[in-house]
Amino acid sequence: MFTLPDLPYPTNALEPYIDAQTMEIHHGKHHATYVKNLNDLVTGKEEKDLEELLKTTDNQKIKNNGGGHYNHSLFWQMMTPGGSRLEGKLAETINSTFGNLDGFKEKFTAAGLGRFGSGWVWLVVDGGKLAIMDTPNQDSPIMSGQTPLLGIDVWEHAYYILYKWNRVEYIKNWWNIINWQKVDENYSQAQANS
Repeated sequence: MFTLPDLPYPTNALEPYIDAQTMEIHHGKHHATYVKNLNDLVTGKEEKDLEELLKTTDNQKIKNNGGGHYNHSLFWQMMTPGGSRLEGKLAETINSTFGNLDGFKEKFTAAGLGRFGSGWVWLVVDGGKLAIMDTPNQDSPIMSGQTPLLGIDVWEHAYYILYKWNRVEYIKNWWNIINWQKVDENYSQAQANS
């Protein structure tokens, strides 16, 4: 059985950048629904961990709901009240790959604005190197062999209450709450597993 993870902070902790009502609906309704649907789809089948399931299934409904569960479980951890500083090996690698943090943010933001319709934008490890990619719907980078380090949900349900149609402002403000320590942990884990 898959379970909805608790948020690592109160629903109002990311204000003013993400409001409590959006968090309540996004986590408590959207993410919870992905978990319920995924459990309904896999009941009675061979137990697999979520990553293995997403890497091996051909079932589109499992991909949609399993990806929704996987992506959101990462997303909540990639944010923290007040944000944190980018430091260490990941900072060095971002600087060498994208020129500097501002260059990375510019390219990542452009990918977020260029993602037509619903989906995600990711910083991933791909073949040992950092890359920016976007995925449609609830597809996850792990489905195509990349390791996600940082991702932003650009489905309208992630920002519509506070930002309406304004994805530009949502992404711009989201940079204020990045949990760079967690992203750095993800990078260290990806390096250890390569």
